[in-house]
Amino acid sequence: MSYLINRSHPGGPGSAGHPGGPGLPVPPAVAGDNGPGTGTGTGAGARTGFGVPGLAHPLLAPDEWNALTRPGGAGPLHWVVLDVADGPGVQPDPSCLEAAGRLRNAGVRVLGRLDSAYGLRDFGELVSDAHRFTDWYRTDGFLLDRCPADRAALPAVRRAVHALRTIHDGAHIVLGHGTHPHPGHADIADQLVTFSGPWSDYRWSQAAEWTVDHPPERFCHFVHGVPRSHLEEALRVARWQGAATVWFTDRTDRDSRVGPWEPLPGYWDEVVSRVGTGVSE
Repeated sequence: MSYLINRSHPGGPGSAGHPGGPGLPVPPAVAGDNGPGTGTGTGAGARTGFGVPGLAHPLLAPDEWNALTRPGGAGPLHWVVLDVADGPGVQPDPSCLEAAGRLRNAGVRVLGRLDSAYGLRDFGELVSDAHRFTDWYRTDGFLLDRCPADRAALPAVRRAVHALRTIHDGAHIVLGHGTHPHPGHADIADQLVTFSGPWSDYRWSQAAEWTVDHPPERFCHFVHGVPRSHLEEALRVARWQGAATVWFTDRTDRDSRVGPWEPLPGYWDEVVSRVGTGVSE
């Protein structure tokens, strides 16, 4: 069974200049199209916002954390991931508790990062980390990072998510596959990360056929290495592929000192202005 469908988008597969073949029609900007999440297309009606996959520790990046709660400057934040020390750490961290508290007071969900290690992580360790995030930082849910994506993993992922919802009633659960998983995963969690990688891959990417049966609010895209000049194109790719939660950054994975998600984008204020102002949800 094929899971991929080519939804043409500006600069995407089949567009003029793409090495894969002749040009195909590109979805135009329509009258009344105010940007991602409006107008026609897969993402019509959805409100695009940010999912922050994990800034550096607040002591190392205080300005970045402060920028997320700056009045009128945080943009529509859907949620922010808290990663204290490859998880919740071994004891409560006051600076992380303070940073998480400021976000929650601003009405922003804070998710604890749990590393599934592609299904190799011990179930008991995963549950223990979830308890620590809930007890120490009062997180609103969890990002199950490096989540296995195949059909065989469904029972284990379902068991893990059930345990997380038992720990935190009403928890917001995001499965961090980083690719399109088997469609059965969509029935387990609130959101799926169906792309995580470089702009060079994202701009030619395709959406899975089964995603059209779900609203854009169910999908997240994390893209690094997005040039400032291609921000609008990246937002249109997300919109036409039906992903309402995004994180675009000009940082890359070529810098060995920090990961691409740890700093804020160099064009943070600009991307905020493109998506919208004011903390939401």
